[in-house]
Amino acid sequence: MFPSAGRKRGRYAAGGRGAVEFGSPLLEVVEALGRGFAERELLDWGGVALRLTGVTVLMPPDFASGRAVFRTTTPVVMKGSGHGEDGVRTTRQDWLLPTEPQWAGYFQGNLQRKAETLGLDPGVELESVTWVGPKRSFSVGQGLKPGAAVEVELTGPPETLQALWSWGLGQANAAGFGWVAA
Repeated sequence: MFPSAGRKRGRYAAGGRGAVEFGSPLLEVVEALGRGFAERELLDWGGVALRLTGVTVLMPPDFASGRAVFRTTTPVVMKGSGHGEDGVRTTRQDWLLPTEPQWAGYFQGNLQRKAETLGLDPGVELESVTWVGPKRSFSVGQGLKPGAAVEVELTGPPETLQALWSWGLGQANAAGFGWVAA
């Protein structure tokens, strides 16, 4: 986030003072990133030179109550099955927006798969979607990925909620989608 950077259609703008956040649900990865960044003065991020003036490790909230409200700063992307009503696949690019009826089911499945991938309790539930931002599409690889920022209420085991806070919501998190605001 670079508050003084001029806006550019279809991309995140960088310039002036700002902050770049990296995250992982694996503490070992976060520690390695923190050590690596602390040893550098300059980071080349896709051809943008970022001068590093400080590194701060943010630990996730404890979520002791088993409840969390997450708001993303980047669009959440979610892909559906691509199957028509007859069960035949009609597209491989079946992107769903949070306002579509199927979105919640695919989102719920994504939360559970992330927990299972990390060996955590998958008993996390999407309680409600309380806010949906405007549709935004970004070019990633060979195509556009559409999505929208969201605010969701989740319940589940605190350790699972912490991992989701650190990982991000939806798909394509490694490309910057679904970043949860700290």
